[in-house]
Order: sequence, then structure tokens, then C-alpha cells
Amino acid sequence: MTTRTRILTGITTTGTPHLGNYAGAIRPAILASEDANADSFYFLADYHALIKCDDPQRIQRSRMEIAATWLAGGLDVNRVTFYRQSDIPEIPELTWLLTCVAAKGLLNRAHAYKASVDKNVENGEDPDAGISMGLYSYPVLMAADILMFNAHKVPVGRDQIQHVEMARDIGQRFNHLFGNGKEFFTMPEALIEESVATLPGLDGRKMSKSYDNTIPLFTSAKDMKDAISRIVTDSRAPGEAKDPDNSHLFTLYQAFATKAQEAQFRGELLEGLGWGEAKNRLFQLLDGQLGEARERYHQLMSRPSDMEDQLQVGAKKARAVAAPFLAELREAVGLRSFVNQAAAPVATKKKAAKAARFVSFREADGSFRFRLLAADGEQLLLSRNFTDGKAAGAVTKQLQRGDALDVRAEALGFSVWLDGAAVADSAEYADQASRDAAIEALRAALAPIED
Repeated sequence: MTTRTRILTGITTTGTPHLGNYAGAIRPAILASEDANADSFYFLADYHALIKCDDPQRIQRSRMEIAATWLAGGLDVNRVTFYRQSDIPEIPELTWLLTCVAAKGLLNRAHAYKASVDKNVENGEDPDAGISMGLYSYPVLMAADILMFNAHKVPVGRDQIQHVEMARDIGQRFNHLFGNGKEFFTMPEALIEESVATLPGLDGRKMSKSYDNTIPLFTSAKDMKDAISRIVTDSRAPGEAKDPDNSHLFTLYQAFATKAQEAQFRGELLEGLGWGEAKNRLFQLLDGQLGEARERYHQLMSRPSDMEDQLQVGAKKARAVAAPFLAELREAVGLRSFVNQAAAPVATKKKAAKAARFVSFREADGSFRFRLLAADGEQLLLSRNFTDGKAAGAVTKQLQRGDALDVRAEALGFSVWLDGAAVADSAEYADQASRDAAIEALRAALAPIED
């Protein structure tokens, strides 16, 4: 019997869905859900929304708009599990269990947190000014979303790959500490659709509400046409050849066109099609594909109780998976009933269970890498890319032998060399003293290590 691939994705409920959300996340997810071998979980990430937005009306409106967008786009709730994150109480409980094993050093490296700290420092403020624990712990909540349902594939943009990797790290640490040979959590992989992973907005930057450069999806045909008319183009006049490969307008067209339509549009631009007519062609293409869905969207928005019913059905399906699994996890960490509990040895773990360890993983491009994590989960090394898992495994075995390490300091970091080649690198440290202390910690960790 073929194992069905479990796919999970969500969208944060902080705004009105735009064309970039649809092309980059919603459309690929809906298409993936039609695969008979896929077991799909799609959710409204409304707990995540609380990190970014403190306007209750905006969050409530966005939840409705995003639910209507998924359903209008063709999501079949009879084939998938479609739910609100906040309707699954097991998720925040799992978040706490994972928080208790997540290394602070791992969370310190989260892109969103680091960007906020860097901005504060640049402005001469306290590094943590205005940073909530919600923002700091965001990766743990995302890990709970993914690990609760043991997703195999998580469709994300490139800026979210790190969060999937962190979910792997946290899940592996939980397995290591509490599994006693059992793997509670499946290790997820980020799934990127290269052609639409990031759609350009009106000004060529990533389409984002933050940049106010979005093209509305379902508000009205007029709004969409008005937005398209504001797409930035060069100054070449009608009759002059245009460069499709450096045109944001062409990139948008390409994301929705068939290969034949794309080839024809490319040819017309090279032959001098005017930008005004080119924008009209883009509008016609999008309106033709999205017009019927737009009508369904407005019908759904006028009947919110219908959406509520469908989400409650989805929540029941999701909790049928989450509740028994969380009970198993509670048992594993020792949160057990006093009644009818089986006698268990008082000490089930040896001290060695908290030794440093290697964690292997596979990148989206197919290459293999490993991390060396200290006993507290702090990352000591991140390997270079290897073409196959055997090569990566051979390097970890060599490092575990306890031979003298060839560690080479480089500015505020260092690298480890084997047989004349760099095989792994450290993070960058605040100063040389911190770097030197990390080198000593590395030497101690590698003498010796358990598999």
C-alpha cells in the first residue's frame, strides 16, 4: 500500500489576500490537494496573526476573507482538512511542550527576530525594544503547526525555509529526549514551487502588503484593473522592442499563462507591443481565470455561517488526529494520569542522552547537510553541502573519532577542515572571546559523541 504524502500549509490572517498570496501559496496548495496520494491539511494561521496585528476587527475580517478565498479558489473540504488554528486547542499545548525543548540559541538565529534586533541597534535603541515573546517564539508555534500533524511536505516561500528547518531541529530533539527509540515526529521538508515562489508587485519588489504594491485578488475587476495600470515599466514607446526577461509585467503574466500564451506574449513584446496594451492583456488573462472565483468569493462573504459550518467540520477532523497524538506526547513527557498507569522504571534515561549530537537533513536542492548540536541544543557547526548522504555521514563519522581537530578561525567565526577541505562552519559571534569559547566548546563536544 502506497503511503500518502501529508501536505500542510497555512496563511496568516492579517490582511486581504492578494495575487501574490494566491499564486505563491493558495493555488499551488489547492492543486496539490487534488493529488490522490496527498493527505492535505490547510489552516487559517490566526494565532500567528496576533503576533503581527493588535486590531481585532482586522483579524476577524481577514479570517473571513482568507477562508472565502480558499473556498472560492476551489478547495474541496471533503478531500482535505481545512481548519482555523485557534479551533485546535492541542496546538498551543504542543507549542509549550516544544518550547521546553527548543534551544534559546536556535531561536536567537530566527530571521525575523534578528532583523528586528538589527533594526533596533541601527536606530540606537535597546536591541529587544518592541519585540514580544510572540515574535521571538514564532518558530516554535510554527513547529507545532507542522509537527502536530506529522506533515511530510510544507509549501513555503524561501523566506520561511528556516522555520521548517527549525521544526525539524525541535522535533528531532523531542524524539531524542523522550522517544526511547520511538520517532514521535516525522521530519518535514520545505516544498518550493520555483516559478511562483515570489511574485513581483507593482514596483518590482516582492508583492507584499508591507510595500503597498499588491494586486487585489477578489475585491472587484475594477480594483484589479486599476492596480495593473500602476505596474512600473520602462520608458520604451509602442513599436520599440521590450525586454520580457526584465519586465515585472511579463513575470506576472508568465505565472498565470499557458506555455503557448507565454510564448505569444513574449513575441509581441519583442515586436514592440505597447505597455498600455500589455497591461490590458494581463488584466484579460487574470479576469478570465479569476472571474468565476470572484463571484463565489462574494457569495461566501455574504453567508459567513456557511463558512463557519465548514470550518467546524474541519476542526473536528483535525482534532481527531491531534487529540490522541497529544495524549501520547503527554504520556511521553510524564504528564500522566495517576489512575491505571503502568509501572515504569524510575530512571529510564542515562546521562548520555543529553550528549552533543549530529542532526542530518536534506536541503530543498537535494544536497545533504548536518548540524552539530550541543547538549543544550545550541548549534556548534553547520556543514557545507554534500551531494549524497553517504558523504555527509562519512564526515560525521570522521569527526566522531576524536582525532585532533583542524579548526581555522575566520574573523568572528571559524571553520572545520578535513583532508585539506572545509567541511563545516560556525555561526558568527559577537566578539573574538565568544568565538574562542565556542571553539573550546566544540572540542569538548567532539570528545566523544554518541550517534
